Amino acid sequence: MSPEELLAEARQVAENAYAPYSGFRVGAVIVADDGSVHRGVNWENAAYPSGTCAEASAIAAAVTAGFTALKTVAVACIDAGTEAETFPCGQCRQRLYEFGVETVVVPGTDGAAETYTLDELLPHGFRLLH
Repeated sequence: MSPEELLAEARQVAENAYAPYSGFRVGAVIVADDGSVHRGVNWENAAYPSGTCAEASAIAAAVTAGFTALKTVAVACIDAGTEAETFPCGQCRQRLYEFGVETVVVPGTDGAAETYTLDELLPHGFRLLH
């Protein structure tokens, strides 16, 4: 899928986010090395630290399906005034790093897909040698 198609799908899946407290609905679409696509949304909880980011949900979906070699993620927030350059949070950058994600697609200031390497967003990520 192209970066534009991935971003469109992230926007679409964000419709399913559960964000009654922040109103910040985020969708994430992750592509595994084999080309399979896995989706996730953020979901919140009244006990704020108990929620989950969209990227973490998408990773969980991929791992649940048996995929741990991930390649690309697209992330989008669909709420007014918040979409441009909605980057993964620091925790999610490390989560993506764990599974080998190389490319991150986010909407730019004009809404078009912008592509970054995860190394640009998380230089010197933490990795244990197995």
